[in-house]
Amino acid sequence: MIGKLTGVLESAGDGWALVDVQGVGYLAFCSARTLERAGRPGDPVSLLIETHVREDHIHLYGFADPAERDWFRLLSTVQGVGAKMALAVLSILPPSDLIRALAAQDKAALTRANGVGPKLAARILAELKDKAGTIALGPVAGAAAGSVGLESSAEDALSALVNLGYGRSEALGAVVEASRRLGAQAPLAAIIKEGLRELSA
Repeated sequence: MIGKLTGVLESAGDGWALVDVQGVGYLAFCSARTLERAGRPGDPVSLLIETHVREDHIHLYGFADPAERDWFRLLSTVQGVGAKMALAVLSILPPSDLIRALAAQDKAALTRANGVGPKLAARILAELKDKAGTIALGPVAGAAAGSVGLESSAEDALSALVNLGYGRSEALGAVVEASRRLGAQAPLAAIIKEGLRELSA
């Protein structure tokens, strides 16, 4: 089972990269985010690999970091989400944005992915809401536990930012970041002010 490829980027296209490892070319399917980080043909590249073995094929899926690979695995557990669709989601939502979308139950963010309609987006949110907290993703990770997982003042700040016209997902990210900077017990006004500063950055 292949778990990692380190070599030279031979070529790349829409959703794939060909990695030359000591003269052997490995074709790996990748998200747009991973392809951006892979560089140009001739550049050294290292990809974490998820190997899918079927009766009629062996497919390699490449990832720039462990978080993206873990999210690929998690998304693939949802009924109706295959490997191709999981990569489509990761192409438009990096892991940090994906966990915010889950915590905020933001269907609109997921439907930006090619092939993901409102029904499938709702299923992804429902099935992954409780599983997402198992993946360590920095300051936003705690926001996926249970409901949103914020202190009451932060909950009120989130509501205030949404009422000001910001999307729930981006507002949640701003409030989580503001709470991290100011501390969990920060007053409501301070969180809103810091959240607005984060949104305008």
